[in-house]
Amino acid sequence: MGSGLAVAEAAGGARLLYWAAAAAGALLVALGAASVLRPLAAALGRWRQLRVVPGISPCYPLLGNALLFEPKGEDFFKQIIFHFEQLKNEPLVKLWIGPLPFLLCFHPENVEIILSSSKHIDKSFAYKFLHPWLGTGLLTSTGDKWRTRRKMITPTFHFTILNDFLEVMNEQANVLADKFEKCVDKEPFNCFLDITLCALDIICETAMGKNIGAQNNKDSEYVRAIYKMSDVIHHRQKSPWLWPEFLYPMFQEGREHNRSLRILHNFTDKVIKEKACEQNNCEESKCDFDGSCEQRGSKKRRAFLDMLLNATNDDGSKLSYADIREEVDTFMFEGHDTTAAAMSWVMYLLGCYPEAQKKVDMELDEVFGDSDRHVTMEDLKKLRYLECVVKEALRLFPSVPFFARTLSQDSWINGYKVPKGVDIIVSPYALHREQDVFPEPEEFRPERFFPENCIGRHPYAYVPFSAGPRNCIGQRFALMEEKTVIATLLRRFWVEANQKREELGLVAELILRPTNGIWIQLKRRTAYIS
Repeated sequence: MGSGLAVAEAAGGARLLYWAAAAAGALLVALGAASVLRPLAAALGRWRQLRVVPGISPCYPLLGNALLFEPKGEDFFKQIIFHFEQLKNEPLVKLWIGPLPFLLCFHPENVEIILSSSKHIDKSFAYKFLHPWLGTGLLTSTGDKWRTRRKMITPTFHFTILNDFLEVMNEQANVLADKFEKCVDKEPFNCFLDITLCALDIICETAMGKNIGAQNNKDSEYVRAIYKMSDVIHHRQKSPWLWPEFLYPMFQEGREHNRSLRILHNFTDKVIKEKACEQNNCEESKCDFDGSCEQRGSKKRRAFLDMLLNATNDDGSKLSYADIREEVDTFMFEGHDTTAAAMSWVMYLLGCYPEAQKKVDMELDEVFGDSDRHVTMEDLKKLRYLECVVKEALRLFPSVPFFARTLSQDSWINGYKVPKGVDIIVSPYALHREQDVFPEPEEFRPERFFPENCIGRHPYAYVPFSAGPRNCIGQRFALMEEKTVIATLLRRFWVEANQKREELGLVAELILRPTNGIWIQLKRRTAYIS
């Protein structure tokens, strides 16, 4: 009797354990299903709301249009241009990458709705793949962090500080010009890497206060790491199977990403530590608001990094080491690759259009005469035609070919209701080819940017530096650098281009660059002045 009761109790206990385990299993299944079904339901909801928007086809379940994309950057950009040509008259175009919808904006009035808003300031989902490298600095942060950081960093671009940076730009531009002297009356050569190294030297010295001599070292590990990172990040953005963090390191591409990341962070870590140590040991120095530092009777340049090390938040607290690194990494990336591309495109276009180059030469002669002195701020103000040349080059070949925002609330765009959370892609490359705004858009015409020709132009028809609240904080710095370097080169050389437009092999990764480089020939300038 007792043993039977014990058996019954044991059986009852086993049943309880069984049902408890079954309940726990069911709960886990339910939670797992919820974690999958919730985003799936959200995706289906967005699909229903956006089905009236014209889209690229074919579009596959879960993967969307991702399988259509060519893996090579040049071929991918050709695809994008093809779809732009096919659909450019549509107000919006829908693109699915995995379960996420992206809407492409081509027209100024639609772009204005997004960029002018103080609410739609969140960067797109695709920017999260920049976080391992750039953290959540000025480019990638949002909300209160972005507002605080923007307010803190804006004084860095005060006129008097930029004036100090101009000295560095002149010095490095002359290093580049001296290198180019060896190419005069020789065979065509690819100037893209040389210009990139010049821009790297400029940003290293202005952002970090360190002269790394990149122009004398063509095999720069840092430059190679930046190119590799740009390539793998762009490929990951358009490949949803590479999105999961736990899977990515298992791919060869993920390992290359991490290897490049170590090189980039080791570089900035080393410089930040050296600069912090230098500041701590500089007991006899005193620094003014304008960024100059008096030390033992001599004027010492201050860099962006110096200002970050001394910057304080509204509550008086200083930036953490991680905060400083993410801003330095951001400025190193945004401040050299973009300007290098812009300067290279200017050289190419002037080489293709000799009449425009002659006008630049005439302006340079008016400002500088026979002098070989450095470019000053006053000179830059007088180089109006050269500024139009730079702006027109940025119209045809914007350094950043795409950027994106996430809608923070439901919005109406050209008659379509777009739900909150959808990412909007703005393509300056496409936007700048709006024929109603820029007739014969493929032609290089700097005169488009004469003041009288800009009257009445839609303010969001030309956005090489973005626009609205999240416009590029460094655009004055960029234009200064581009005009200074180009003026220095063209005071010495006459440029001839050796490629047709179709031979450039455009790649639109994080930066718009030519696969095949920019091939030019240099002549002695005086022989071409009539």
